[in-house]
Amino acid sequence: MSPRILLVEDDAAVAELVDLYLRNAGFDVEHVATGAAARASLATARPALVVLDLGLPDADGTEILRELRTGSDVPVLALTARAEDAQKIEALEAGLDDYVTKPFNPRELVARVRAILRRAAMPRPAGAPDGALACGNVRLDPARREVTVGGRPVTLRAKEFELLAYLLAHPGLALTRDALLQDVWGYLVPGETRTIDVHVKQVREKLAGATVRIETIWGVGYKLVAP
Repeated sequence: MSPRILLVEDDAAVAELVDLYLRNAGFDVEHVATGAAARASLATARPALVVLDLGLPDADGTEILRELRTGSDVPVLALTARAEDAQKIEALEAGLDDYVTKPFNPRELVARVRAILRRAAMPRPAGAPDGALACGNVRLDPARREVTVGGRPVTLRAKEFELLAYLLAHPGLALTRDALLQDVWGYLVPGETRTIDVHVKQVREKLAGATVRIETIWGVGYKLVAP
């Protein structure tokens, strides 16, 4: 059975283009044009992925994303005309997996959809060993999808979990943003590294009390520094 994509887009021309390319790539597509219709669809069936316009006529797409994240880990790709960093960061912090800014290349959109679905199907991030990872007082169990700091459970979103696992698997190494985007997010688009910074910020906040830290290597990327 082909993965089902829920496309939430009010612009008929854009929706037709996205629908065409996704179907040609082997996906089943359900298209709705409003936030109300999106909520109704999500309440009845779980799609493999949601392509979500953030500027809907009857709803703020970011609010729909927040509602979805209260009880679901369905991957969400935003298709948006909002190019400002603040708006992208708001959506990323609400649990967005990735975004494409209009105008866009439909082939790139399909590539990103495939990358997100590959990541969602992976039991662990690329480069991470099968067993539990530990550094300082931080322990991550890939099989149980659990993280603790000094024995205290920490709740991470899926992409935060994968990012931390990758860092724990490469302690002390300076990891470029491009390497993180390629190995954890599953694609590389030059200049599209803002999502890395947002997720690192979120992981840092959730690791309060950890004896390890994620150090910024200015102009390069990040590394996990042990005590």
